[in-house]
Amino acid sequence: MKRNPIEIFSEWADLDKDFGMEKNHKASVDEMLANVSEYKTPYTFIDAGCGNGWVVRSVVKDNLCKKAMGVDGSKKMIDKANKLDPSGSYVCADLISWLPKKKVDIVHSMEVFYYLINPKKMIQQIFDSWLKKNGRLIIGIDFYFENKVSHNWSDNCGISNMKLYSEESWINFFKIAGFNSVKSWRFGAKKDWAGTLIVRGVK
Repeated sequence: MKRNPIEIFSEWADLDKDFGMEKNHKASVDEMLANVSEYKTPYTFIDAGCGNGWVVRSVVKDNLCKKAMGVDGSKKMIDKANKLDPSGSYVCADLISWLPKKKVDIVHSMEVFYYLINPKKMIQQIFDSWLKKNGRLIIGIDFYFENKVSHNWSDNCGISNMKLYSEESWINFFKIAGFNSVKSWRFGAKKDWAGTLIVRGVK
């Protein structure tokens, strides 16, 4: 029987599988962060679906980062983030309904949006309520139509709610929300692996 992704990821926090996720996704995240920080101006940052907070801990080391925070639906992941980074800023909340107190310059998310019931609504919410004008949203996704090897992940992991969309569909979600300069590319492609799909847009 398939289970809610929050439930699965909370188990993974107990089993320290989150450290494996960090290792597996680090190269793609480094690519994403290099792309959105190329503007070389001070910025504020939210990691949507932050897990144990490893991306936030990385970003705050950048001298241009004025403030970084992480949001995740798993209390166990947030508890772990606070334990690893007591001085950090982490919130346990449902991404689709949570709103930041102040809008930010960059919203980043790695391997999260396809677990949401309505990813299109999430992208719209970020455009409307999370980002400042000229702010950037950048997401990384390994589970998408063109990456054929990923198609059985929902069954293999026993996770419900996984939404399989094409690259074009993700691009359209950004454009429909109102993003400009929407760009997509695939990072780390190799035999039988289409790479991490990265999509970026500017408000």
